[in-house]
Amino acid sequence: MKNIFITCISAGALMFMSGCANQKQTTTQTKSMTQAEIQKVSFGQTGDGKSVDLYILKNSKGMTVKITTYGGRITELYAPDRKGAFNDVVLGFDNLNGYLNVNPYFGAIVGRVANRIANGKFKLGGKEYTVAKNDGPNHLHGGIKGFDKVVWNAEPLHRTDGVGVRLSYLSPDGEEGYPGNLSVTVDYVLTDNNELKIEYKATTDKETIVNLSNHSYFNLSGPENGLILDHELLINANYYTPVDDTLIPTSEIKPVEGTPLDFRKPEQIGARIEQVKVGNNPSGYDHNYVLNGSGVSLEFVARVYEPVTGRTMDVYSTEPGVQFYSGNFLDGTITGKKGVAYKKNHGFCLETQHFPDSINHPEFPSVVLKPGQTYTQTTIYKFSAK
Repeated sequence: MKNIFITCISAGALMFMSGCANQKQTTTQTKSMTQAEIQKVSFGQTGDGKSVDLYILKNSKGMTVKITTYGGRITELYAPDRKGAFNDVVLGFDNLNGYLNVNPYFGAIVGRVANRIANGKFKLGGKEYTVAKNDGPNHLHGGIKGFDKVVWNAEPLHRTDGVGVRLSYLSPDGEEGYPGNLSVTVDYVLTDNNELKIEYKATTDKETIVNLSNHSYFNLSGPENGLILDHELLINANYYTPVDDTLIPTSEIKPVEGTPLDFRKPEQIGARIEQVKVGNNPSGYDHNYVLNGSGVSLEFVARVYEPVTGRTMDVYSTEPGVQFYSGNFLDGTITGKKGVAYKKNHGFCLETQHFPDSINHPEFPSVVLKPGQTYTQTTIYKFSAK
C-alpha cells in the first residue's frame, strides 16, 4: 500500500477527511508497510504572528490523532469502543485561541522540567539557578513560557511501525532560567496497533536538567459524556512519593498498601477519591508513583478501563515514575470542545516522568544532562476495547 501525505492551508481546517476538500492540494506518495495517512493544515497564528500547523495522523484501522505545532499538543484522539465506534477521548479546544488563552496544559509537551521545582531554585555544578515561581511558591512545567507555549518545527514521519510527526525545538541558554542550549526532538507515531508512541530526545552544550512529559487529559467515555470517576485504574507501582501542602515531595518513599493511593488492582478512580486531600488543595489525586519497572527499559505502567464503552488504555514507558492527576483543579470555568464546560474530575492524566523536584532530592533518579549525553524517553498509549 501507499501512504498519502496531503498538505493544504485552510484557516479553519479541523476535519481530518474533508477539511481540505475546497483547498488546493499537493500530494506526494511514498512507500510504507502501513496503510496510513498524514494531513497538514493551518491551525492559525499566535499573537506575535507565528504560523501554527495541525498534523492529522490516521492509521488503517480508523484511529486518528491530531497534533499541533503550538506546544506539541495532542488536540484530538479518536479511539474505538467495543462496537467499533470512534470518539475523541482527550480534553482540549476546537481552535487555537483556546490553547493561546490560560489553560492547564491540555495535551502539551511540558518542559524543560515537567512537574514542580521547590521554591523555584536548584543547584547545579556549584551554582544556584532561579526559575519562575508560577505555581504558588514553586516552579511548574517549565515556567512562564515552557515548551507548552512555543511553536515547534515539524516534519512528517513515514516509518515501518506507523506514521507520525517529528517536532523539534532549540531552547536557548538561559531560557526560563535554565542553563545550556538544549536541542529537543519529540516524535509522535501512530501505529496500526492503535498505539500512540511518544519518543523524546535532547542534547545540551552545558550541564542542565531535563524531565519531559506529555500532559494530555483523557476521558475514555468522551469528555461530553461526563466525569472520569467510574473509570477503572490499575497502576504498576508499590510505592509513591508523599508531598507537602504545596505538592513538593518530602523525600520519603512510602508503600501504597493500606492507602487510598493503592491501584495495584483495578479500582474505580472515584471510589476513594474524597479520602485524598493535601493541604488546601482540592481533594483528589495528584501524586507521583514509583513504578515497579527498571526505569530504563520500556515496561508496563498503567491500565485504564471505561466500563460503558469498553475502551481501554494501556500505558508503557521507560520512565521511573508516573504522575496520576484526577483533574482536581478543573472547576467548570473553562469551556472546551463541543461547548463542554470542564468540571472537576472531567479528565485524568498519566504523565510519565522522573520524580517531582528530583534536582533537589539526590536520592531520586537524576534529571541532570551533561554535554555528550543524550536524554531519551519513550511512552506508549495503546488503545483497545473489551
